Amino acid sequence: MLTLAFDTATDVATVALVRDGEALGERRSRAVSVLADADELLRIAKAGPADLGLLAVGVGPGSFTGLRIGLAAARGLGIALEILVAGVSTLEALAAGAPAAVPVIDARRREVFALLDGVPRCLAPSDLPIEPRDYIGDGAVRYRTVIEQGGGIVPPDDDDRHVPWARHHAQLAHDAGPAELVEPVYLRVPDVDRAAA
Repeated sequence: MLTLAFDTATDVATVALVRDGEALGERRSRAVSVLADADELLRIAKAGPADLGLLAVGVGPGSFTGLRIGLAAARGLGIALEILVAGVSTLEALAAGAPAAVPVIDARRREVFALLDGVPRCLAPSDLPIEPRDYIGDGAVRYRTVIEQGGGIVPPDDDDRHVPWARHHAQLAHDAGPAELVEPVYLRVPDVDRAAA
């Protein structure tokens, strides 16, 4: 089965085309150009949208705007192509790329999103339980000093383990359903709702 996967939850969006577990192509992208990059991957693979059997999209947690762009694209494609869509946790996709590491995403507002014992959480970097193991993701890079002072290890900034690669989303795409049922994982109230309150 041919799967198109993408994640727009962080500053580095990714897109992958995967057939039966094998990545045919993958690239870094930007949220606003994820569909153009997906189209190019399909052309390189000599395939078209009608050949897709599944969509896998990152549902966060991450940037509110980035998540909305990714979900809108996935919902639009899923409905137009009449194919199922699987929502995949961005934190779980990061973890799949480095199984022994703790995935940490920059949540802005001096907070991070982290996957702790399989549970996604939003917390201050100083509240992150630090152990002598690897911490990956843009949150780990941003709060390197806090993590390393606590005894954790953060790979170099350019290490590929910091990127939520879309091929991992395709591997984790198990619970697919109708496109309109895929929901984002925010872990906190969006800024606009907080300001309104």
